[in-house]
Amino acid sequence: MTKPSSPDRNPSDANKPLKLAVVGHTNVGKTSLLRTLTRDVEFGQVSHRPSTTRHVEGARLAVDGQPLLELYDTPGLEDAIALLDYLERLERPGERLDGPARLSRFLASSEARQRFEQEAKVLRQLLDSHAGLYLIDAREPVLAKYRDELAVLASCGKPLLPVLNFAAASAQQVAAWRTALARLGLHALVRFDTQAPPLDGERLLYESLALLLESHKGPLQRLIADQHSQAQARAHSARLLIAELLLDCAACRRSVSNATGQIPPAVQALRESVRQREQRCVEALLRLYAFRPEDAVAGQLPLLDGRWGDDLFNPETLKQLGIKLGSGVAAGAAAGAGVDLLVGGLSLGAATLLGAIAGGGLQTARNYGARLLGKLQGRRELSVDDGVLQLLAVRQLQLLNALGQRGHAAQHVIQLETDTGNKSNHAALLSTLRKARAHPEWSTLNPEATLTQAERQTLIDQLASTLNPT
Repeated sequence: MTKPSSPDRNPSDANKPLKLAVVGHTNVGKTSLLRTLTRDVEFGQVSHRPSTTRHVEGARLAVDGQPLLELYDTPGLEDAIALLDYLERLERPGERLDGPARLSRFLASSEARQRFEQEAKVLRQLLDSHAGLYLIDAREPVLAKYRDELAVLASCGKPLLPVLNFAAASAQQVAAWRTALARLGLHALVRFDTQAPPLDGERLLYESLALLLESHKGPLQRLIADQHSQAQARAHSARLLIAELLLDCAACRRSVSNATGQIPPAVQALRESVRQREQRCVEALLRLYAFRPEDAVAGQLPLLDGRWGDDLFNPETLKQLGIKLGSGVAAGAAAGAGVDLLVGGLSLGAATLLGAIAGGGLQTARNYGARLLGKLQGRRELSVDDGVLQLLAVRQLQLLNALGQRGHAAQHVIQLETDTGNKSNHAALLSTLRKARAHPEWSTLNPEATLTQAERQTLIDQLASTLNPT
C-alpha cells in the first residue's frame, strides 16, 4: 500500500487505477474502513470524536507493482440539509441544471470556501473519482439528514455503493436502511463491519463494485485473487510460527538437582521461559497480520507441576542412540538399560549403554552422556507438560482466528485466556511433538541449539499441517 499522487483527471485512461471516494456523515467509520482495506493501522486518525478527518487522504492498492485501486478518505458531511437548500437556490429562473452542473456552480462560489468547506472537499473528490462508497452507521435510524446527504451525493452523477458499518450490533437498523436505500434507487449494498469484518467481506465489497463498474471488473477480480492468495500465505506462515513455538517448548528441558529447594525455582524459571516464548510468537503473529504489538497479550500460563519425564528413554531417543552408535548398542539392550534407569537401578545394561555412548563419538557423548550421567547422579530433567503444550496450541489458534476477523481500526486488546476449555482434539499434535521431546538440541530455549537440521524443519511442517484455527 502506497500513498497516491494527486488524483488524475483523465478517467478515460484505462491504465489508471480505479478511484473510490469513501464518503458519508461524520463519525461513521470512514477512516476505519480505509485502515481495514489497506491493512494499515496507522492510516489517518480514528477517534470517537466527530469531524476527526478534516482533509482528503488517499491510499493505493497494487498487485505486482501495478496500482489497481485508489481509496480516498474524505471529511464527514455535517450539514447536508442546509447544503441541499442552498443548491436548489443556485438555479436562475428558467434554468434546468443537471447535478454536476449545479455542483460546479456551487464549488466556484464563496460558500464552498467558507460555510460548506468540508462538504466541498467531499464533492470535489467524488466528482474526481469513478465511484463512491457511502458509509452508514447501521445503528443509526434513517434520518432526514442522511436522505439529504444521498441526494447531494447523487448530484455528482457517480455510482454509489452503500456500506453498512456496525451491521452486527444488537441495535442495528439494517432492515430500515435497506428499505430507505431502495426508495432512493440504491438496491446494491454491502454489510462490512470495520471493527470485525466478515471473512469474505472484502471479496463481497469488490464483487459488488464490479457489478456497478463493468469496465473495472478485470482489475477488481485481480485484486480479489491477490488478496485471497495473500490470506492463504499469511495463514500458512502463521501456522509455521505456532509450530515453531510448540516445538521449542516440547523440546525444552532443564536439568535440576533433587536437593531440597532446587526444584520450585527451576519450575518457575521454565514457566517464565515458556511465557516469554509464547509472547514472542504472539508478537510475530501480530506483525504478520500488520497489527501493533499492544493489540494482543498472552495471559499467564497455569502453574507448571513439571514433567519428571522419561523422555530420555522414549522410543525416539533410543532410535537415535541406535542410529548413532551403530552396532555398539542393540535396540533391545538400550531399551533394557532405559527401564533399569527408570526404576533407579544401575544395571549392566546401563553401564554398557554409557560405555557405548562414550565410544560413539564426542557429539554423541555431549548429547546423551551428560543427560544419562545426570540421571544417575540424582538430577531430574524438567520439561513442559502435555497440558501446557495443548494450551499453547489452543491459545495461538484462537489468536490466529481472532486476527483473521479483526479490522485494522479495532481498538480493543485481544486477551489470550488461561483456561481455553476442551483441548482433547489435539491428540495428533501431541503425537507429533513426542518426537521433538527427544531432540533438545532443536529448541531455541536450550543452550547450543541446532536449528538447521532438515529433520527439524520437516517436523515443523508436519506440526503446521495439524493446526487448524478453532
